[in-house]
This record gives sequence, structure tokens and C-alpha cells, in this order.
Amino acid sequence: MKYMKLGSKPDIFYTEEAIRSVLSEVPTDIIIQINNTKYHLHKFPLLLKCGLLQQTCSSPSSPTDDRALPFSLSLDDIPGGQQAFELCAKFCYGISIDISAHNFVPAILAARYLKMTESVCKGNLVNKLESFFESCILQGWRDSIVALQSAWQLSGWAENRIVQPCMDSIVEKILAHASQVTWSYTYTRPGYTKKQHNSVPKDWWTEDISDLDLDLFRSIMYTVRSTKTQPPALIGEALHVYACKHLPDPLYTDGSRPEPEPEETLVKQRRILESIATMLPPEPGSVTCRFLLRLLRVANYIGASSSTKAELIKQSGRQLHESSEKDLLIPSQFDPTTYDLGVTEAVLEGFLGQFRRRPSDPAEARKMGGAMERVATIFDAFLEIVARSNLDLSVSRFIDLAESLPEIARKQHDGLYRAIDTFLKEHAEVSKVERKQLCRLIDCRKLSSETRAEAICNDRMPLRTIVQLLFVEQERSAASNALNISRTVNQVARRSEQASRERGPQERGESTGLPAMSRSLSVSKANQIGKGG
Repeated sequence: MKYMKLGSKPDIFYTEEAIRSVLSEVPTDIIIQINNTKYHLHKFPLLLKCGLLQQTCSSPSSPTDDRALPFSLSLDDIPGGQQAFELCAKFCYGISIDISAHNFVPAILAARYLKMTESVCKGNLVNKLESFFESCILQGWRDSIVALQSAWQLSGWAENRIVQPCMDSIVEKILAHASQVTWSYTYTRPGYTKKQHNSVPKDWWTEDISDLDLDLFRSIMYTVRSTKTQPPALIGEALHVYACKHLPDPLYTDGSRPEPEPEETLVKQRRILESIATMLPPEPGSVTCRFLLRLLRVANYIGASSSTKAELIKQSGRQLHESSEKDLLIPSQFDPTTYDLGVTEAVLEGFLGQFRRRPSDPAEARKMGGAMERVATIFDAFLEIVARSNLDLSVSRFIDLAESLPEIARKQHDGLYRAIDTFLKEHAEVSKVERKQLCRLIDCRKLSSETRAEAICNDRMPLRTIVQLLFVEQERSAASNALNISRTVNQVARRSEQASRERGPQERGESTGLPAMSRSLSVSKANQIGKGG
């Protein structure tokens, strides 16, 4: 970050009993009050460069009845307060000061307020600061961001002479090709080290602009999007970085109950969330489902508008197959240690809504089928977490959740079995009737052999379920044995036929048809065994 050094004299300002003054043998003759601080200074260096003080001291209304008393005035409304005024005062005394993007804005606003222009004195402070702004601050990346944020905090859009040039400089650098990025930037992605990457990442700018106020960030993002030169995924990443910095995730995995946020904080967070939701690119894949579900968690927790939540539910439902079971955990607005299952059901319903029309393209049908299987696996894992963590969950509510997925979605029931087993383990008070109701959800034929073996030995399973498991296990074993016998007979027949071909015609004689007949009879017998005959 660049800076400008002005003046060369040592600092002679000191404080004594809430009074700021300068070390000098000459008595002070002007008192300037700024809020609770008084400055005892000298007219001559100040009036030489400050047009406002010249006008005030020469005004007919100024006190002149007692020339022996110091001249007094109040400057409570000076931009930047006492720190900005002191910079200007030190410049008048020729004391060394350093100007950078951090203190440039209050310095120039105070200098303009005091009318420290070229018409008052050549080489005055306003002219020097404006030259520094044009040649240094606007040429830098972080300098422009720091100056922009500072100007916004002090005067908002009112100080357009600083705000707009800074925004134009920032947008210009964002739109520059990565090969032209020669300035330093903040990039703290996990696992990323600049030593291992020679090229500049495409999203190099996203972290630095996340420090900006929402209105500034939104204005920059709309300008960047309007150029249509940045891919939607890059816009989505910038929104993701901003949201992660300003909207803490309410998902508390340690079971602790967070302190309620003040209403002022919630209002600010709602404004940020709803703004980000309106800026989400409509293109598929521009943001991840994990990010959308994070926004939905925040929206649910801080009480965002119903329209915002509905839009986030709709968008996350379209991409639900990209999520994980933990992404589906939506803390309740009133108790963040419990989960709002209704919101998760709504997201699942949004996903299933895509399957109400049958795709005509076989490739699309296969893709949708794969997505459905993936969601079934994710949702069953989610059910297992809920069964473990929500001890107040009723059997009927759990069954409703499990049946939210259509039967065709689950190609395997291993995940559903684990979720039900976890529920039975954590809810020991469940009656026998309720156990049967839960286990009727499991299709024993859709369990893997390992899971069937585990379930048969599980004393939490009802007797009826264990009998069904044993029947399926016996059925599969019989079918497997029949298949093995058939394969063995076929192998013996092929070997006999091969041996027959290798013998000469004289050795085979009239018995050349016997191997084939033997093979046919053997295969027929094996098939009868396989059918249980």
C-alpha cells in the first residue's frame, strides 16, 4: 500500500488535561473546540493555509472586544473529527505526516471543509491530496478498496468525487485478464499456496471486495455482471465469499445453544441475505447446492421473508443431488439446537417436482435416475443423523420423513435400515407395534448381504423382520448354489468335448456323438436343480 509523506518537522503536539497544544515559546492565540477536545494553537500558521479560519477570524460577528483573549471557535461538524483536523493542523505547522489510503478520506474531507485550496495558498493540502488520489490510490487495488470503504462510512454516496472513481478503478481491475494482475491481493483458500501456482486464480478479487459495505458490494457486482464478461460461476463465488464473511452459519454441531442475536444484528443480516438471494445468477451450476442450503439455514434462523426462503428452497431443490446429509440440517429459528424438518421436506419436494414429467431423451433419463439414487442415499443418511440427535422425534413423524421419498428412489435399503436401527437404539421406549411399523419400511430383498447378516443378528429387529431376512437369505443361497452347479456342469461338458476333438477319428469311432449328448443331458439336469426340480 502506497503512502505520501508531507512536512519535515518533528511532532510537537502534546496533551494535557484534555487539551491538545504545541510546544512553543510563543503563546497560543486561538482555541478550537472539536467535541470534547480543545486545541490551543497559533493563528498565523493556521490562517496562512485555512480559508475557513481566515473568513471566521475576519468576520464582523467574531469577538473583538478583548484582544488579549485567545480567539475561540467550535468545529464539531468537521468531517473526520479531531484526528482529521489534527492532520490538517500539523500540515499547517510543517510537521511530518504520512498519508495513505487509510487516512486519506478524512484528511481530504477535513481539508476541503477548512478550505485549504490553491486560492488560499500555493501547494496547499487539498491539491496535494488530490494528486495522491489520482496517481497512487486509484492505481492500487487494495488502496482503492480501503479509500472507498472509508469514504462510504464517512459520507455515503454524498462524496461522489471519491466513491465513483474508486468503484470505477475496482471494476476495471476485476475485468482485467488474469495475466495483467500485477498487484497484491488477498487469497486464503484452504490448501492454496502461491508458491505452487504460477498463474493468478480467476477469483483472486472476491475476498478483498467482501470487506465492502453491502451497498458498495452490490453496486460493483451489478456493474461487473452487466459487462457479461465474467462467467456466472465466478459471480456466484463472489457472493459465496461475501456471505461466508457476513452471515455466520447457524449450524451448531457441538449441541450448544447460541446466545440470541440483537434485533439490530438480525435486521442487518436479513438485509444482506435477501440482497445476496436477489443477486444469485439464474444459470444452472453457478452456485453450489451447499451454498444455497447454507443461505437457507441462515434465512430460517434470522427470520427472512417467506419469499426469500421459498426461492432458496426452489433453487436448492433443483441441485439437491449435489449436497451431503449434513447440508440438509436446517436449525430451527426458535431453537438452533433442533432441526426444522419441514424446511428439509420442502427442499426434497422441490427436487422430486422435477420428476413429474418423463424425459424423452434416454441420456437425460439416466442422468435423472442417477440423481434420484444419489438423493436417496443422502436423505437416508440425513434420517440417521436426525434419529440420533432429535430425541423428541415421534415414530409417526419419522415414518412420514422416510416415506417422503418414493419407493422407486431407493435401489438399496442399507441406508434406510441404518436410520431405522439408529432410531430404535436412541428411542428405547418404542413399543413393539411401533417397531413393526418402522421395520415394514425395509424391503429385505434390497439389503446387501453384509447388511442382511447384520440385521439377522440385531435384537432390535422384530421377529417378523428377522424371519423375512432368513427367508431372503435362504432364497439367495439356493439360487447361488444352483448357479454354481450349472456352471460346474457346463465346464465339465466343455472339457469333455474338447478332449473328444483332440482324439483322432480312429479312437472316437462311432462314439463321436456321446460328449455332446452327455453335455446336453448334464445341462438339462443342472437347470432342473436350479429350478428346484
